[in-house]
Amino acid sequence: MDGRTILAALRRIQALCIRSGLAEEADDVQAAAIPRDPMAYFEELYEKYATDVLRVCYFYLGDRHKAEDVCQDVFVRLITNAPELQEGREKAWLLKVALNRCRDLWRGAWLKRVVLGSPAFELVPAPDEFGKLAEHEEIMQAVNQLPATFKEVILLHYYQGYGIAEIAEMMDLPEGTISSRLSRGRKKLESILKGGDAR
Repeated sequence: MDGRTILAALRRIQALCIRSGLAEEADDVQAAAIPRDPMAYFEELYEKYATDVLRVCYFYLGDRHKAEDVCQDVFVRLITNAPELQEGREKAWLLKVALNRCRDLWRGAWLKRVVLGSPAFELVPAPDEFGKLAEHEEIMQAVNQLPATFKEVILLHYYQGYGIAEIAEMMDLPEGTISSRLSRGRKKLESILKGGDAR
């Protein structure tokens, strides 16, 4: 597959994830004013962002139980650390903590794959998409071979639907770095799919 084919396939996967509810279209979510009651604030953040945190963890780890554990850990850290969150940056903080925790687990060498047989990849495709299913699995296997820095941005952008600005905020990196990682990640995917190396 060439670069254009890979990009087109990633965009089709992104659209499929959005249609199936596994990802949302990128948007700028503004947080409501912080209430005076810390527990009410926590509950509001949990109601608003727990699904997003769980989704990111699940796509990163590929295991629902581990993703739920990380999601719970993120919100426990929110309560115990009581960080001073800037209004409108709560989601970015939560996702950054989730990504860092997922990376810690990934580095622990006990988890190095996304399970292709998991419910996230058992989407029932429309009849015209059956031919694309094998291509999607091939690309996901290639994504799993990417170094973590590229895998993260590919998963967040194409599979989760986050925009470059949102990814930059949650990873605390410049937007240019995220754009570069997306571009380099797509090139590495192309190399892997042509039988090359992920390095």
